[in-house]
Amino acid sequence: MEAKIGQFLESIGTFFGGGDQIPWCDRDVIAGCEREVADAAKGDSEEQKSQSIMRLSWALVHSRQAEDVQRGIAMLEASLANSSSPLLQREKIYLLAVGYFRTGEFSRSRQLVEQCLEIAPDWRQALVLKNAVEDRIAKDGVIGIGITATALGLIAGGIAAAVARRN
Repeated sequence: MEAKIGQFLESIGTFFGGGDQIPWCDRDVIAGCEREVADAAKGDSEEQKSQSIMRLSWALVHSRQAEDVQRGIAMLEASLANSSSPLLQREKIYLLAVGYFRTGEFSRSRQLVEQCLEIAPDWRQALVLKNAVEDRIAKDGVIGIGITATALGLIAGGIAAAVARRN
């Protein structure tokens, strides 16, 4: 019985907490990536600069800090037009989808992840992100319905109380 209650409470926590499989990144990793970008900027290799910027973009959109995620989105959007290979473009679109997922812009994230799946239909990371996005959209809808039902209940209760006072 206690195990069932524990599972029930865990499912409620997962429902409201998100419970997605998208990894997080901490500030130390971001700082390391920023140092790597600065070092690469001093060098001659464009390839190394590009790779270090992609690692920094990955770290930023996986951050728990909203300002980092926004910075990562801005970097990716600015560099998306300069993507020479389809693989690199797919990676950037995916990272943008992660960034928009982290900021709560689920419809934009879904559009981007669907673009990724057009390029690579069986890409596991994109499929996991698509499922996470769709779960969050569904949960937001359920929560919205619950809030609406509560508001309607309160209004109906207020009307009923007002009618009861008049009688």
